[in-house]
Amino acid sequence: MAIAIDAMGGDHAPAEIVRGALAAARHLTGTLTLTGESERLREELRRLHASDSLIAVEHASQLVTMDESPGAAVRHKPDSSIAVAMRLVAEGRAEAVVTAGNSGAAMAEAVTKLGTASGTERPAIASIMPSLGGRVILLDVGANVDCKPRHLLDFARMGSVYAHRVLGIERPRVGLLSIGEEAAKGNDVTKAAYPLLAESGLNFVGNIEGRDAFAGAVDVAVCDGFVGNVGLKLGEGLADVFSHVLREELSRGLAARFGAWVARGALRRFGKRLDYAEYGGALLLGVRGICVIAHGRSNARAIAKAIRLAHESAAHGVVEGLEDSLASTSPTPVALGREG
Repeated sequence: MAIAIDAMGGDHAPAEIVRGALAAARHLTGTLTLTGESERLREELRRLHASDSLIAVEHASQLVTMDESPGAAVRHKPDSSIAVAMRLVAEGRAEAVVTAGNSGAAMAEAVTKLGTASGTERPAIASIMPSLGGRVILLDVGANVDCKPRHLLDFARMGSVYAHRVLGIERPRVGLLSIGEEAAKGNDVTKAAYPLLAESGLNFVGNIEGRDAFAGAVDVAVCDGFVGNVGLKLGEGLADVFSHVLREELSRGLAARFGAWVARGALRRFGKRLDYAEYGGALLLGVRGICVIAHGRSNARAIAKAIRLAHESAAHGVVEGLEDSLASTSPTPVALGREG
């Protein structure tokens, strides 16, 4: 399996991207290709004493910054590192893309070069987050600020296939994020989407409130990109505050420090469950190819996890499953069958 990695995207590119790619290459079969300024990337590889057999390099002469307009990036930077990575997939030279760069540009390049899956109008960004039940998929987390009811149905289908194929959940529970559990609550879009989801054949459990998404009540939480992105950033901020306050309190006095030492194993596991790096990145669903969008501040460990997510998604046939599910009026056993 071949995976293209945008080595110039992210706050810590290219050093952390290259380190993460090397870490992933030691545990995955297939070819990893870094796209970006070739001389700079080869220098990073030499510095890390990396073998040429582990990592390939594809030159890209341009870079898309985090604050650039996605449309302008597609029009004016055809040889950017993210454009070259997408081109490798479009040409059949890679099966997946990983980027920690400009997420809007990544989505625009994916739609332009790979195309959208049959049966869907809009892709969605799906993020895996911790919950009391293990993990929950939240989508959309930023691709579509304004949605129609039909789009939320598509997101629910895509999230259900993702949960089944990658997380191995036999019949994922799907919930619609709203301001109350009753079907009559919500805005015009969620109220119109409710009957579509109820009649979809999905394992739809109804409306859920924000707290329910993390309480283990569902496996897939569906919302528009505005709500999802705000929820994602609120969750990240709350996790950071919680961890900071916990460290602060555990450093107060001898008894607290001794207690922290006794519970150090549990505290490490706690921190790991809340660490965004453990989840790698968000999968862009609804395009004809695997595209993982990692956090802009990703370190090497997060990049390695994102590459593993891309590998698993491709191996389990997520794109094929989405095409089957979206092309039908209801999810069939064939559409939701897990491969690999």
